[in-house]
Amino acid sequence: MIRRILGVFLAVLTTGVVLHATIFSTVRGVVHDPSHRPIANAKVMLESTQSDWKRDAATNDEGEFAIDAVPAGEYRVRIESAGFTPLERTLTVASGSAPILHLALDIAGGAEKVEVSASTEEAAQESATAESEVTRTQMLETPGAERTNSLAAITDYVPGAYMVHDQLHVRGGHQVSWLVDGVPVPNTNIASNVGPQFDPRDIETLEESRGGLSADLGDRTYVAFNVVTRSGFERNREAELSTTVGNFGATDDSLSFGDHSSRFAYYASVNGNRSDYGLETPTASVLHDTEGGEGGFASLIYNATPKDQLRLVTSLRRDNFEVPNDAANQLAGVNDFERESDAFVNFSWVHTISNGALVVISPFYHFNRALYDGSPADPDVEATDHRTSQYAGGQVSLSIVRGRHNARAGVYGFAQRDDEFFRLSATDGSGTTVAQSTHPTGNLEAVFLEEQFRAANWLMLT
Repeated sequence: MIRRILGVFLAVLTTGVVLHATIFSTVRGVVHDPSHRPIANAKVMLESTQSDWKRDAATNDEGEFAIDAVPAGEYRVRIESAGFTPLERTLTVASGSAPILHLALDIAGGAEKVEVSASTEEAAQESATAESEVTRTQMLETPGAERTNSLAAITDYVPGAYMVHDQLHVRGGHQVSWLVDGVPVPNTNIASNVGPQFDPRDIETLEESRGGLSADLGDRTYVAFNVVTRSGFERNREAELSTTVGNFGATDDSLSFGDHSSRFAYYASVNGNRSDYGLETPTASVLHDTEGGEGGFASLIYNATPKDQLRLVTSLRRDNFEVPNDAANQLAGVNDFERESDAFVNFSWVHTISNGALVVISPFYHFNRALYDGSPADPDVEATDHRTSQYAGGQVSLSIVRGRHNARAGVYGFAQRDDEFFRLSATDGSGTTVAQSTHPTGNLEAVFLEEQFRAANWLMLT
């Protein structure tokens, strides 16, 4: 199995070009005067509204500028040039996009004007994919959205999202794919998992893609969520302790801390939660339904050189659920449990080849376990269903932005090993038991290629 995992990983690294979604984009534009003549050597400053991330650039003789490796999120861009009034605008950058900004500077000392706007200007839509973005600010403003087991940030802001049988459904299905900072977290055990994979407090921005998917997400049936994690660039040797109590003896606690320098940033958190009302109950009464969990998360970013960035994201959590009873099972002493564990580690090397060309190499590992244990008090049959899955693989991605072109291509793959155990034991005293243990393996390889060509200001060909 190890040989197969290494083989798939090496194949991913050596096959070349790019792969699945990335959180990085290129911001480019043209700066001109009121007569639409280009302004050379104008200073362009791009800075995040959510952290201390910032980049500077200068326009060329044609008034053009480009800033590569811009993480998805909300930004403020400021343009300055001698003899002109400084201009400041806000924009939202989506993963894999290459928005083109047209920025006009007024002559200094000319007629002054005041513009009042109630909305933030966003980058133009670059594809036919239906997309939504939930920012950390929105999560803070949504009641309950920051609780560990809460998906309110999704169900309140993503069209067609709702909870059924303790699972998230979007567009009529629960086959939800997750990516962390553009790196996939594969999980074929989704039908058995009811615990959270991510704590909302560790998320900076949540990008959601559904319908009309681009080539890098073309194998997603229903929806793909890209979790842009907190990096530490928003912290200055700061720590935050949060504790919440509520009905049903619920508690939800977290401790996070982070810091950054000009080249290095870190963010880490630990959390714990419990409640007497966990899973959806079969009756109006809440019986045998406690839940509890704990987890940890860490993100490290190091800008080794102006063209090289190293990123490490890792998470570990464990959740325990009592399977709720009705009145009859409670009286009989039924004591069924669901126990889940999940851990992943993603590493990325982000390298700027040249202006407008970016390559990302990302190996990853994911561990997932779901253990269902019945009890001897179960009527007729006691069931045991254990499944452990391990995934190891990688992705390599290349994006090139040139003029009217925004091209992406890549390769992605992983190997998987499962350990499954299933047993049925009669509880009528007969001693009848049926059990089976299996160890299936598998692998997946995918290649994609996509080109976006802006034929006109109003027409994008993909």
